[in-house]
Amino acid sequence: MRNENITPARIVVAGAGLIGRAHIERIVAEPQATLAGIVDISPATEQHAAALGVPYSADLEALLREAKPDGVIIALPNQAHFTAGMAAIKARVAVLMEKPVCETVAQALELADAADAETVPVLVGHHRRHSAIIRHAKQILTSGRLGHLIAVNALCWWRKPDSYFEGPNVWRRQPGGGPVLINLIHAIDDLRNLCGEIESVQALTSNQTRGFQVEDTAAVLLRFANGALGTLTLSDAAPSPWSWELTSGENPAYPRTQQPCYFLAGSQASLSLPQLELWHHPNEGHWFTPIESRPNPTPDEDPLANQIRHFCDVATRRAQPLLDARGGAKTLHATLAVLESASTGNPVRLL
Repeated sequence: MRNENITPARIVVAGAGLIGRAHIERIVAEPQATLAGIVDISPATEQHAAALGVPYSADLEALLREAKPDGVIIALPNQAHFTAGMAAIKARVAVLMEKPVCETVAQALELADAADAETVPVLVGHHRRHSAIIRHAKQILTSGRLGHLIAVNALCWWRKPDSYFEGPNVWRRQPGGGPVLINLIHAIDDLRNLCGEIESVQALTSNQTRGFQVEDTAAVLLRFANGALGTLTLSDAAPSPWSWELTSGENPAYPRTQQPCYFLAGSQASLSLPQLELWHHPNEGHWFTPIESRPNPTPDEDPLANQIRHFCDVATRRAQPLLDARGGAKTLHATLAVLESASTGNPVRLL
């Protein structure tokens, strides 16, 4: 329901690919948002904009001048993030930047510096930051119910169809198009959000299943600043029920498997996600005594819709970004460290 006391945020979407269209759908459905225009080079997008009755342009800077929006969602290819983000900051328009925030950490930090200098908020689109499941898991962790965090294990296994790498998507076979930067970055941001900053990364990658230039499988060791250790494994070539997309039910495009994929172990209890099942020994028990589990139900929410509502508040300066450009740079740094470590065979220290 629209809050009559709040003027809806006027939002432009730059990039009308898969994720851009997902944002457009949610803006149209959100009472606190108004779609102010679409930027893309595709003629089909011009027709889509006309059907929605909103301005269209192939030129981001031109549409920002003409539409004068409160915010812009940048869902362009990764290599365009920095230039588009700087253009929005120059126009003093709030930004929701799709992940990764930029191609390099240096670009991300330059973008953050520019945003600070112009007092323009930048929200990075790691949409699971807006997940009710992740939010409740973080509340359990901060409550102390797990004790001090000891270890974490995350599984990111699934099989992508062959068509995913064909035709206009052949770039996904080439450097920059592998699952570390496309998919694993989400899990790394989840673990940063839940477990704290990552101190160091050590990794191996393999392309033996598909033989592309990029990896199809990765195994990662993480050391967190709080002393916890983590393991994170990824494969987009392995049929499996264990990945966030398949287990969380947050995206109806994926058939839900009702399986866990993240495991967090503490000194007093352990937690599996996305079910939020808490495991503990009653009365200070141990592995020779029965262990009990307790589920923690969460509401059925759409993280992308939650993110749009938050961005409306950010764009109209009613809220600070949940994850800003500097936070996005830290997630990017840890993700790129996976590829660096796999390439050199050495651990990469982040802190």
